[in-house]
Amino acid sequence: MSTTTGDPRPRVRTGPDGVAVLGWRCTGCGYPVAQAVLRCPLCRGPVAESAFSPEGEVWASTCLRVRVPGHTPPYAVAYVVLDDGPRVLVHTPGDRPLPPSTRARVTGTSGTGDLLAVPAGEES
Repeated sequence: MSTTTGDPRPRVRTGPDGVAVLGWRCTGCGYPVAQAVLRCPLCRGPVAESAFSPEGEVWASTCLRVRVPGHTPPYAVAYVVLDDGPRVLVHTPGDRPLPPSTRARVTGTSGTGDLLAVPAGEES
């Protein structure tokens, strides 16, 4: 994982075991971070590259009705708190927000680099 891409969005790795969300974890306190950082934002300790589970719980979700390059409104986005990792922003299917506490699974990235997720148990 490179910290020099300039793109702050989390990355995913797809392999034989499925999808993992890539990020960093503090080697001192264990705090997970999705964006590239040089030191832990909580304790200022060193961080190491880490891979996180693609599943988690929706913390908040909304439908956006504004034009953004690469996205046709309306579309839904959600913050998902990964089971063993950080909170990440994902795009979800359609334009209906997912209710808070819904289980969701990151399935990959869009052509524009955004994380994609579906309700857990649904096909990608």
